[in-house]
Amino acid sequence: MRHAAFITVTTGLLALAAPAHAEPRSAYVTLVLEAFAAKVECPGTDVVYQDLVQKAQEMHQPDGTTEAVRKAIAYMLTGGKMGERGDEELSKEVALAVQSTDFDQKRLGMEGWCETAKPTLAGFIRSKK
Repeated sequence: MRHAAFITVTTGLLALAAPAHAEPRSAYVTLVLEAFAAKVECPGTDVVYQDLVQKAQEMHQPDGTTEAVRKAIAYMLTGGKMGERGDEELSKEVALAVQSTDFDQKRLGMEGWCETAKPTLAGFIRSKK
């Protein structure tokens, strides 16, 4: 019985000492894509790039993630004329985020999507001045 209690306590302490795990990059990719989509599709909206960088840090993403994601999105949406191709996994994440966002935009209509996206993206987009 003592042995089981020791293992339980030790396991609990190890769990507390373990480093924070990064949230899935795919969630961050979708956030970045939606922020840039709002900039393009929602009149009077701009992206707060530094806040996206801060969010990446909060999600425990590696340094440079925001720029890599931005470039991969630009590459995909311009057919390779801008940005840079991401690694295979990032390219898949961007493709999925594009499909998901396109679906939502078609389902809600662009005006409805913008109204829905603005509160969700509040820390990452702002009104143009």
